[in-house]
Amino acid sequence: MNAERPVAAELRAEAVAAAQAAAAASGVEVREITEIAELTAVGVLFETIWRPSPGARPVTAELLRALSSAGNYVAGAFADGELLGACVGFFGNPGKGSLHSHIAGVAKAGAGRGIGYALKLHQRSWALGQDVSAIEWTFDPLVRRNAYFNLGKLGALPVLYLQDFYGPMEDGINGSSSTDRLMVSWDLASSAVRTAAFGEPIRTDAKALLDQGAAVALSIDADGGPTAGSADAPVVLVAVPPDIEGLRGTDPGRAAAWRTVLREVLGGLMSSGGRMTGFDRAGWYVISKEEQ
Repeated sequence: MNAERPVAAELRAEAVAAAQAAAAASGVEVREITEIAELTAVGVLFETIWRPSPGARPVTAELLRALSSAGNYVAGAFADGELLGACVGFFGNPGKGSLHSHIAGVAKAGAGRGIGYALKLHQRSWALGQDVSAIEWTFDPLVRRNAYFNLGKLGALPVLYLQDFYGPMEDGINGSSSTDRLMVSWDLASSAVRTAAFGEPIRTDAKALLDQGAAVALSIDADGGPTAGSADAPVVLVAVPPDIEGLRGTDPGRAAAWRTVLREVLGGLMSSGGRMTGFDRAGWYVISKEEQ
């Protein structure tokens, strides 16, 4: 694939083709949602995924209606008329020409089919059609599968570590943990993102980096807890646990320790100028401290 940035028309056509291919592969139709009945279904879907405390719904049909009518992004993935996933985004600072992707989720009935990937590629195609060049969103840096999805499958890159970004979110996913987040930026026209959009994930090899002298600033101890190490190298690896959501249910104290130590290590590296370059599916963030 040509590494140079294509002209706008070529890029849009390419993005549409990639989105259509991803939707077909996952067996869904991805489309915008505007009608109140389907907007209500999106709100219900998100409630079943996040399992919030009473009175703390992730989104309401009224809010989705307002976002959609104002020209923002509300889309769903359907199979035989059933809503299996949805994604919601809204425009950010006008000067940045960017979209903020606020929430996305897939029902259990649609898990493992690539529906989340199809939704994001549809969002990319839609954004390029709006002359938007970048999409930003946040995710919990402790959730390993989301880190790989965002950095590996999509080719987005984290730009900020945000402490307790949302405040308390008592629900079935976040528990009572502080809501630290990584803010990622998805450069929709970059060669890496274009490659990822056609099913070639961004690969990162932590073992090879270790062999080349990378330091391990955070690892997993024998009991599944965090162990801080050295960050004295140009390239630094930072581990995250295999299943933080399960750990929050079985060992809340150890899960809380992971939040604290990751904030100190990963947050500290990024705040001091470290640049995240990738994520190894085996559970390692890669940070470059070299001047770019």
